[in-house]
Amino acid sequence: MSNNNDIRDGEIELINKFTRHPLSKDDVYTFSVVLCDNEIDRDFERFSDNALDTLAELFSGVTGITDHNPKSSNQTARIFSCKSEFVPDKFTSDNKPYKRLFARAYVPKSDNSADFILSLESGIKKEVSVGCSVKKHICSICGKDIFSCSHSKGKYYSNKLCFAVLDEPTDAYEWSFVAVPAQKAAGVIKNFTPKGDNLLNIEKRLFTGEEQTFSADEVKELADMFRSLKQKAADGDMYRKSLINDLKTFSAVSFPEITAATLERIAENLSVDQLNELINAFEKKAADILPMKPQLFSGISKNTNSNNNIYKNI
Repeated sequence: MSNNNDIRDGEIELINKFTRHPLSKDDVYTFSVVLCDNEIDRDFERFSDNALDTLAELFSGVTGITDHNPKSSNQTARIFSCKSEFVPDKFTSDNKPYKRLFARAYVPKSDNSADFILSLESGIKKEVSVGCSVKKHICSICGKDIFSCSHSKGKYYSNKLCFAVLDEPTDAYEWSFVAVPAQKAAGVIKNFTPKGDNLLNIEKRLFTGEEQTFSADEVKELADMFRSLKQKAADGDMYRKSLINDLKTFSAVSFPEITAATLERIAENLSVDQLNELINAFEKKAADILPMKPQLFSGISKNTNSNNNIYKNI
């Protein structure tokens, strides 16, 4: 049986939410599975992006079976983590950003599950299909309910394929290992998708000009990015202000005819490197005009009487 090095930090805690007794990493086998996506499938149907977001919540904790046969003896695995996610630089057949429902599932290691785990490891059991209910079946041609409009799935109308957009899921009751799934990409995949940085893909979608839907993980990534950028912008503003103050200080000595207001207007259009270059030039000019003096230099002539007249108004 596989040692299953794929289990990650924090996952055993998620798994133990569904167990009666705490399990250790050595007690379970985990694997990654794509349940469904927003690609047009063999039945000429697709899930909307919003539907995938809802299904991510509904499928958490749902059991996996075989061939959609809902018998307790047919249970194989259970989902302990599920999320919807966009795959960077991948698009559907109708050129929309590709989005999938990505899940992590576990199987208790035992003599009874050894053959099933071996079938996963060897790639024999791979393809899956989901069982769920949705409120809406929207026609891709007219936007109406596809069961009441005049269009038919799989047919073309003015060179445009008709398919049903599945929206507003109400229940997710099972997912099954099957021989031929409706969705071509649904199935067990080799590697766990790390919690990584999809910001480049998010950025591309933001600039498409189309309405976008983001998963909870993507919203968190964006929020973290905005907080970081906001802090960096604040730090940058403080640094620029300090440079402009230095510029005005040296300019007052080297070029007193230039007003502080004029310097501020000039500085608005300068980069940090340009500001530093100008400050260095002004500082050198100011040093020529006012040479540095020793720190203890009094500025009083040795011949001056050592009384307090110098501090009096005469």
